[in-house]
Amino acid sequence: MPRFVVTPWEVKGKVDYDKLIQRFGTQPIDGKLLKRIEKHAKQLHVFLRRGIFFSHRDLNWILDMYENGKKFYLYTGRGPSGHTHLGHLIPWVFTKHLQDVFGAELYFQLTDDEKFLFKRELALQDAIGFTYDNALDVIACGFDPKKTFIFSDLEYAKTLYKMAIQIAKHITFSTARAVFGFTSQSNIGIIFFPAIQAAPCFFPSMLKGENIPCLIPAAIDQDPYWRPSRDVAPKLGFFKPAQIHCKFIPGLGKGGKMSASQPETCIFTTDLPELAAKKIMNAFTGGMGTVREQREKGGNPNICSVYQYFYFLFEDDDEKLRKIYDECKGGERICGDCKEALAKRVKKFLTKHQEKRERAKNIIQKFMLRD
Repeated sequence: MPRFVVTPWEVKGKVDYDKLIQRFGTQPIDGKLLKRIEKHAKQLHVFLRRGIFFSHRDLNWILDMYENGKKFYLYTGRGPSGHTHLGHLIPWVFTKHLQDVFGAELYFQLTDDEKFLFKRELALQDAIGFTYDNALDVIACGFDPKKTFIFSDLEYAKTLYKMAIQIAKHITFSTARAVFGFTSQSNIGIIFFPAIQAAPCFFPSMLKGENIPCLIPAAIDQDPYWRPSRDVAPKLGFFKPAQIHCKFIPGLGKGGKMSASQPETCIFTTDLPELAAKKIMNAFTGGMGTVREQREKGGNPNICSVYQYFYFLFEDDDEKLRKIYDECKGGERICGDCKEALAKRVKKFLTKHQEKRERAKNIIQKFMLRD
């Protein structure tokens, strides 16, 4: 099997999530932990039932603290270098669920500074513009405005920097190079940036004057950013941030995660519904060359991007999902029909989401933190 790559800036190849757990040193979410979560949530979220959120650090500890009366806050974010796509929504949808279940505050970081530093072609003003565009998608997910605090690194720098320099003082370049792969060609902004992304792990504790546990829901590729944070936490007198990690929704092409660098295989929240439908109709599937052959031999949903979209976002009912799978394998379900069914759901979702984005323009200031 070809080697896969997972870093905060690059994901390529077919990801082996079991091997990734070993490589990153995280823990799998097991049945015992799922039962503990279910006790509070009443029923397991579809992302947990299907193993889309599959890995963690210290989630048991977070639940211990909560069950002993100590509330935690949530922290996640987005690097605004372009429009939001459906893959970005996975951790946000789950974060919204956690906020609802546990009554948790959310600090949402928009790392416009990171994207400016890492992407040579991105102008600073464009990064700022995408910050506000992406914030509309966050708000459209339905977060509680009284418990949700969205901030741009560039606009919240005064508060962030005070925390970041305390973190940076305890991280050597040798550690940063080992974790992030920095070289002599890396600009000095990139080298300092991990301290900026670590800051929200602690600054609510700093702002409120009490040590508050932090849980970070995010895709697994972002895990390296918080490893130094966990090392530094005891030195600063704070709790180590806990994490819960999700898998990557694939693109509509053959293999690989959804990526804005391949817009024809990527559905953006700003896509016209008809454009999204067209992309789906051109998607890679596990079907055979002809309808007759597929009727006889069946398709392969395990490699089908269309089936994966049902699995991740567009079919919550496990029995109905199993029916899609079985009908595909048995040759009863033809790719064209499956594509049309998905396209219909995606169009409906985008229409509603875009209406929510439009309404978010009127309330965005209620969510934004500024110095």
